[in-house]
Amino acid sequence: MAYILEEAMILNNVTTINSNGPVNIQLKNGQIIPADKHAVSELQLNFTDAIAFPGLVNWHDHLDFNLFPQLGDRVYNNYTEWGSYIHANYKDEIAAVLKVPLDLRVNWGIFKNLLCGVTTVVNHGEQLDIVNAPINVEQCHSIHSVQFEKLWKIKLNNPFKRKVPAVIHVGEGSDKSSKNEIDQLLNWNLINKKLIGIHGVAMSPSQAKKFEALVWCPESNYFLLNKTAPANHLKKYTTILFGTDSTLTGDWNIWDHIRLARKTNMLTDAELYDSLHSGSTAGKKTNNGTIVVAKKEEGQSAFDSFYGTDPAAILLVVHANEIRLFDDSMLGQLKHLNLDRYSKISVNGAHKYVQGDLPGLIKQVKSYYPAANFPVTAN
Repeated sequence: MAYILEEAMILNNVTTINSNGPVNIQLKNGQIIPADKHAVSELQLNFTDAIAFPGLVNWHDHLDFNLFPQLGDRVYNNYTEWGSYIHANYKDEIAAVLKVPLDLRVNWGIFKNLLCGVTTVVNHGEQLDIVNAPINVEQCHSIHSVQFEKLWKIKLNNPFKRKVPAVIHVGEGSDKSSKNEIDQLLNWNLINKKLIGIHGVAMSPSQAKKFEALVWCPESNYFLLNKTAPANHLKKYTTILFGTDSTLTGDWNIWDHIRLARKTNMLTDAELYDSLHSGSTAGKKTNNGTIVVAKKEEGQSAFDSFYGTDPAAILLVVHANEIRLFDDSMLGQLKHLNLDRYSKISVNGAHKYVQGDLPGLIKQVKSYYPAANFPVTAN
């Protein structure tokens, strides 16, 4: 079995976003709290130059689309123009990926997120049959978009889902039609359903007021449109959440997306951090019982260290009271861990143990799609 935490886990000598220096913390009853001097645990881990934070929430991904390379070679006016273009010009590339069975593509999408320290991912699309995932997969009330979902008006006004927010791509473009699309969606929201928009590049502040939240995906937006949503203005009127979209339009590594977002200066460091950790589409708190520990450069501020994180720097991921991933350097402190449910892989030369058979998955995928390019290698 994996290491299931029945008592508090204590992490010694870690920095947190709110601490002025290294502290001792504990993960107990699904909460991250300070560890007082009397705290005891069967599992205490000691760190040097490390930062600890709750697992990330990736608010927008298509788990079954993460074997695709980025498709597109110019700037588009909107997502419909891009969609038509790639289906006309990348038929072979699309067909090659879709030969891989759905469950294998989805499993890689889950691993992609785990390797980055994401412990909750919101999947957009059809409901998937997912069991025993090493992270939390939320499947929202998805409506693809006004342009690509034929029955979007009926789905939006489904009285049986009145209390469940609708999550929809909207305003993904830089032209007038993209802005008008948002008004069309709002005008057809006959039952005043809560809306969570995705992308919203063309969204105005007056439109943003009518959305429960906007999922901001800047790397995807810049790749397609060379423009992103004006999050610095929209944040005054709606909640900003952070998402990656799939590798069709962005890098596999969420940290590259996050650093790009930081460079825009549209959100403060604290606001961007919150966009990766807030509530959930189901109206409940996410990522209770989760923690990520990553390497920290000596002398760096907590925020600079957080935003400098990469998969190779991640030392530990705990989700639902189980250790899901850990760095090879932690093995000596996890001597009682049963390694039968873990596989050893390398990310940019850093050796990790990850729960599940990732090398086996890679082998299966390549049997269908030999050109598949993975950012990890098996040990």
